[in-house]
Amino acid sequence: MPTTSIPRSARRSANTPVPRDALVLAERQPPRRPQRQPKGAGPLPNFTPPSSKSGYVVQQKRTPTGPEPALIHMADCTMIEGTSHPIRADEARAALADPNITACQFCRPDTELGIDLA
Repeated sequence: MPTTSIPRSARRSANTPVPRDALVLAERQPPRRPQRQPKGAGPLPNFTPPSSKSGYVVQQKRTPTGPEPALIHMADCTMIEGTSHPIRADEARAALADPNITACQFCRPDTELGIDLA
């Protein structure tokens, strides 16, 4: 008996649906995707502002040739060098009236205190 070979495209594999099943699959609703929350709809992440020291500090500059004028800084100034000592706002105002003490040009404590040194 002669054997006829079926072309590969016509062969059915075990995973190929029967035409009746194919129709059922085609008419079925597609699976729903999970709903995404719109941007900004969720709760905000925990936000803790950076801790900032409030107040003022005085920085004494000592050199081999003698002391230089002291500087008054805001307590959170990043330009403080060496040893600094915390002071109150009224002490900072009084110190800035002294000609031997200057305000930091970076953090400008005189502006914060409402003093115009110019």
